Formats: sequence, C-alpha cells, structure tokens
Amino acid sequence: MRAVLLKDFGPPDRLTVAEVPDPRPARGEVTIRVAAVGIQFLETQVRSGMMRGALGDAPLPVILGKEIAGEVIEAGPGVDTALVGSRVLATTGGVGGYAELATAPADELVPVPDGLGFRDAVALYRYGATARGLIDAARVGAGDRVLVQAAAGAVGTVLVQLLKRAGATVIGTARGAAKLGLVKELGADHVIDYSLPGWTEQVRQAAGGAVEIVYDHVGGELGRDSFSLLAPGAGRQIVFGFSSGQPLDVKPMELFGRGLTLTGFSAGLIWNRPAFARELVTDVLGLAVAGEIKPVIGQSYPLERAAEAHAAVEARSTVGKTLLIP
Repeated sequence: MRAVLLKDFGPPDRLTVAEVPDPRPARGEVTIRVAAVGIQFLETQVRSGMMRGALGDAPLPVILGKEIAGEVIEAGPGVDTALVGSRVLATTGGVGGYAELATAPADELVPVPDGLGFRDAVALYRYGATARGLIDAARVGAGDRVLVQAAAGAVGTVLVQLLKRAGATVIGTARGAAKLGLVKELGADHVIDYSLPGWTEQVRQAAGGAVEIVYDHVGGELGRDSFSLLAPGAGRQIVFGFSSGQPLDVKPMELFGRGLTLTGFSAGLIWNRPAFARELVTDVLGLAVAGEIKPVIGQSYPLERAAEAHAAVEARSTVGKTLLIP
C-alpha cells in the first residue's frame, strides 16, 4: 500500500510517500480501507520534533495519522466478522492513518450513518466531540454571551453552530475577511478580526459590555486579552490548548478578585471513555444528517501533498478541517 512516511523530524518536506507492507489486524482490531484522514495540529508539532513524545515508543520511520474514516475490510482474531463491509470512523491510537489501509481497535469504532459521506464524517469526528464536550464544560445557557477564539478552525466551526443551537449570542473571532465571512455564515451574531488593533473594544460593543464565556485554545497574549473581557461574578474561560505556543497565564488572585472561573479542558478526558466519546460523536453526526449543523472542510489533499497540507495547517491559512485523501 501507499503511505506517508516521516523518516526524521523537521519541516513539512520530511513527509514523503512510499510503498509499505499492508497492515494486518491484531487481536481485537480491524483493518480499514481509508477514505479520508483528518489532519490534527498536534501532528504538525510531532513532525517538527516539538512534540515527539506524543509518539510514545513508536520508532522512526513512522506513519502519522490518528482519525480516519473508511470501510472495514478485515477482522482480526476475536472480532465479529459481521463488521466487514461496515462504514466507520476510527482512531488509530496515534500512528498509521496517513495511508491507504490502517488498523484500529474494533471496540472503539463509530458507525457512519446513512446520508453522511466519509469526508464529512471525519471532519466532524474528534473535533466535533471536542466541541460537544466544550458546550457542557462551560454550562452554556440561553442568552449567554460567548466569545469563540479562532472560530474558523476545525473546532470553532462546529462550536459556533452548537452554541447557536443552545441559544447563545456568539461572537466569533478570526483573521481576514474570508474566515470572518465563513464564521458569519455558520450563524455567529458578530464577527471580529482579532489581529486588528482595538478588537477587544469591538467585542465589548458587540456584547453590550462583557461576555459570560470565552473559549480559548490560543493562549498567550490573545488569551490574556480575552480574559479581560469576562463579566465579573459570572465569567468563565475554558482553556483547551495554546496554539500560540504560550499557555494562558492567570494568577489565582485575578480569579478571586473578579469572581471568575478558569476551566481546563482536555479532549483526552473524552477519548479515555470510549462509550462516552461514541455518544458525543453519534450526537454530532446525527445533527449533521438532520441538517442542523454542517461540517466545514476547508481543504483536501492527496497523500502526495501531505507536506503541503502540514505547511498550510502550520501557517494558520486553513479553515475548518483539513483532510488527506488516499
């Protein structure tokens, strides 16, 4: 089969396509003919060497790729052969997805419902579950004024839609007219370019003062600016990453003095509970089938252009989900 190999850490051009042996499923696993692979920002950091520890004991060369969609073509020992032929979403465990074939645990598969294509399904898979979990973490209620940073990203595009379903007033930030236009199309009440001077004052004007909730996976200075917008006594900031490279720096007395809540959110807490994760994913996929939310696939690349895909994700030039198509 063809796969994208990472032979050594470095810039995107370290990703190259090669012929490798077909994988065989171990006990409890299935082999999937991959129709679409979701690229995660973390994978670009692994490739660069910044987060090489995320590979665990996997030696180089390695095939990156965690979230896949496709058809089960083989069941390993101990797996019900009735799964063969089924359309599924799967998590590889961190490696193996950037390929024509991949193996995954059978007990963690999520069925792709009729009426939803593989590409749309994988676009809503792990980040859709994250967005669904974020809604619960912030205790979103009707009328809440919510600031979503990087709202044109893979999580943000789903989050904006779920927030509107919950009755929130959504203020989405992004950079550039194209991304802002997308966020507006997804239902945001207000869109603001966070890269321009005075953006926080624009948020205050849009919110009529302060906001009850901030979703922040950027951190750094932008996270601090967002923190200043929280309503005293009711504000809560949900931190689920720091794509700026710098985590949010908030002192306990700042929370105490203004009566604020700071919540850390890790998607790992979802995926460590497979049944719960499947429930969240199934809920999001069902909303898509019903036409209540829509997946946003900003760009798709063939395996041969995996390096280009990584470069685009790193440059923050992408919108929605970025896919590889074997």
